[in-house]
Amino acid sequence: MGTKILIIGACGQIGSELTLKLRGIYGNEHVIASDIREGNDALMSSGPFEILNAMEFDAVAQVIEKHQVEEVYLMAALLSATAEKNPAFAWELNMNSLFHVLNLAKEGKIKKIFWPSSIAVFGPTTPRENTPQYTVMEPSTVYGISKQTGERWCEYYFNKYGVDVRSIRYPGLISWTTPPGGGTTDYAVDIFYKAIEDKQYNCFLSEKTGLPMMYMEDALAATVKIMQAPKESIKIRSSYNLGGISFTPEEIAAEITKHIPEFTIAYEPDFRQAIADSWPASIDDSCAQQDWNWSHKYDLSAMTAVMLENLSKVLKK
Repeated sequence: MGTKILIIGACGQIGSELTLKLRGIYGNEHVIASDIREGNDALMSSGPFEILNAMEFDAVAQVIEKHQVEEVYLMAALLSATAEKNPAFAWELNMNSLFHVLNLAKEGKIKKIFWPSSIAVFGPTTPRENTPQYTVMEPSTVYGISKQTGERWCEYYFNKYGVDVRSIRYPGLISWTTPPGGGTTDYAVDIFYKAIEDKQYNCFLSEKTGLPMMYMEDALAATVKIMQAPKESIKIRSSYNLGGISFTPEEIAAEITKHIPEFTIAYEPDFRQAIADSWPASIDDSCAQQDWNWSHKYDLSAMTAVMLENLSKVLKK
């Protein structure tokens, strides 16, 4: 019998790809996907799936007991821009779902938890360049507040109850397999769709707005790596900084024009500009490198090439 894994929020941007990656590693039947709605064909046809509301404790507990789950990846959350439109629900979803899995682990029902944090935990008073692991954290968004609070609770449950919870602060994630999901960094996904289909993009951030980003394959590799690391290697139980590549809308647009010369971009900053301005421009992830041997693979050039190649195929279907 191999380890049974439950992914909560498996139909989201990260969850859908993480599910398939973990099934490839641990076997289809050992990775149970779950979400409040059904997902894409690849996710639904490749292994077990449960309809599950992450905010219902009893339902989560029943699925864990039914499948004899040992590890939970809690990917359910309302992202930054979406959360600003519905703050109360965002707080309820992001926090209650975390408490449910932490308490189940405290009771011995789960052996290990992965919970993603975000660069949203930082705020306008945080040093923007090469943001260190330990620094000022005064988030100005509901999403950031919930993630910072979650970090504190993860650390508390580890220190107080010995719960093996592991976390990384994701930067903006870029993928061709799922559409943008309501995050401030999602312009860097949407821009590829518009470049291929319209040859033009109206960006909701200004041209000089630098933000930390990462190609999804790197983010998935980091997620697997931290969960497979020996327990004693995980020195930080709040959340690890995770760095990849940092670029501006102007820089990614220039990279795209190398492949699509007629592509143009215009800038129409909206409310998401203030969110982006409160976040780091680049991240220092030396603690992750040191503790569990993290390193990223994709730079801006490689990511742009693979995004355009794969997304072009998808959009032609």
